[in-house]
Amino acid sequence: MKFNNFSKWKRWGEREGFSNINYPGVYALAVSAKDLSGTPFSLIEQIVYFGMTNSKDGLRGRLKQFDNTIIGKIGHGGAERFMHQWNYSELRKMLYVSVNFIKCDVKSNKPQDLLRMGDVARFEYACFAAYIKKFNKGLPEFNDKKRSPKK
Repeated sequence: MKFNNFSKWKRWGEREGFSNINYPGVYALAVSAKDLSGTPFSLIEQIVYFGMTNSKDGLRGRLKQFDNTIIGKIGHGGAERFMHQWNYSELRKMLYVSVNFIKCDVKSNKPQDLLRMGDVARFEYACFAAYIKKFNKGLPEFNDKKRSPKK
């Protein structure tokens, strides 16, 4: 599986700087004391979450929902799992994001757009599988609902 369409890692606070985040796609979140910003994406053990979106607000909207949730609002189930271990000010210093957008029109019922939206979901599961295969320790921590339940 190729991950070369993922962006370079960015600090969480710089996520608005990604191009094409108005499209749907898959995103990876890593928590690291080491500065990952600007480094090419790779499957690293520090990845704690993979997410995806097919919403009309694209990756930008989904990442905003995630941010809203980790600051204490509601809207992103996966982000609720982070709240067991992290407060926002600590997490923000060590949270990195990489995105892989897939161009399509989410409002369209054209076959090519529907297939691309299916590609988004399929790619998220491919990321899970590649992570499990590489690290042999199950899903990333906050994708694992048993290991990291919602608060």
